[in-house]
Amino acid sequence: MAPPTERLFVALDLTAPARAALAAFRDASTDPDVWRPVPDEALHVTLAFLGHRPEGEAERVAAVLRGAAGPAAELALGPALLLPPRRARVLCAAIEDRGGALGALQARVSAALATAGLYEPERRPFRPHATVARLRAGARPPRAAARLDGPEPVAFAGEAVTLYRSRLSRAGARYEPLERIAIG
Repeated sequence: MAPPTERLFVALDLTAPARAALAAFRDASTDPDVWRPVPDEALHVTLAFLGHRPEGEAERVAAVLRGAAGPAAELALGPALLLPPRRARVLCAAIEDRGGALGALQARVSAALATAGLYEPERRPFRPHATVARLRAGARPPRAAARLDGPEPVAFAGEAVTLYRSRLSRAGARYEPLERIAIG
């Protein structure tokens, strides 16, 4: 029998104004027959998806994050995105990182977790985004995000990096914060 695991990821938490703008975008852009909305409290920017990790490893991950987090990034909500581009399964908003601080934060977190043997970095380049809805089973997404109005381009600063446990169910994933590291 395999040892118990937990599904973990690291995310940048969004400010209340950014979440409100994303929720308004989601509500205006999604057909409920096509998209399953992400709840307001679950809107975030994923920095590293660790996947299923041995139970009890979360404290090691949190310790690594404490040393890798910061400084806060000056960001803005960008245009609508359908990801992946060819066979979209999620509706997102791009996150604009003009100063590069978010990219640097993600690279630090990724490298520190990889060095600790807790994460296998993705091969594709980091593309900061916030998912607002997921495609329903059997539904067909629109062909281009260009047809969708993006969210209000709210500017915000990253406030915290959080380690989350993701619990899957038929109703969708539920995210439980395990460790929050302020970066503001």
